[in-house]
Amino acid sequence: MKLGSQKRGRLTFQEEVEARSGINPARCYQCGKCTAGCPMTFAMDLDPARVMRLVQLGQRDQVLQSHTIWLCASCETCTTRCPQEVDTARVMDALRILAREAGFTQAEKGIAYANQGLLSSVRGRGRVHETMMVMLQNLRTLHPFRDAEKGPTMMLKGKISPFAHRSGRADQVRRLFENVERIEAQRAASAQKSAPEEHAPAAGGNE
Repeated sequence: MKLGSQKRGRLTFQEEVEARSGINPARCYQCGKCTAGCPMTFAMDLDPARVMRLVQLGQRDQVLQSHTIWLCASCETCTTRCPQEVDTARVMDALRILAREAGFTQAEKGIAYANQGLLSSVRGRGRVHETMMVMLQNLRTLHPFRDAEKGPTMMLKGKISPFAHRSGRADQVRRLFENVERIEAQRAASAQKSAPEEHAPAAGGNE
């Protein structure tokens, strides 16, 4: 398979990432400033600059199955250091979404579960219900009693609550999620239409 040839429908992987993030990965010229400033590179299997290069080369599976996209702390150090103003942190967000959709969450299942639980809690209640989120996280990772001894103390100090409070603006938050999903779908559809058609070689022609 040629580099850059992995496609999703008519979109290359790079075009797919751009459609989801609004950031053009091709602007990255591999200066390495993102990697030099990233506080999480010690734990990553692919450094941020490498991720951007693999996106450019269309290596979809390698990127979406990496540990790096889940270990990114979204601190935006990479974004502020980039001389090309490439929002690498936003690209990482898009890659996590694509990885979830493709079922590529095995690299860092615990982080993927936490990410999903946080978003679901905010979408449903307009705010995070920490107690429920921790309980579901422990059940999903098969460690139901992890840090259970800390719960009563945190409740007594008012740090967490056993009750699921709902924000007075929960409906507005839910509509924000829906609007973002609609915008992403429209952007992806627009990118799909504008992507160049792939032409099959003529019968009997040389490839």
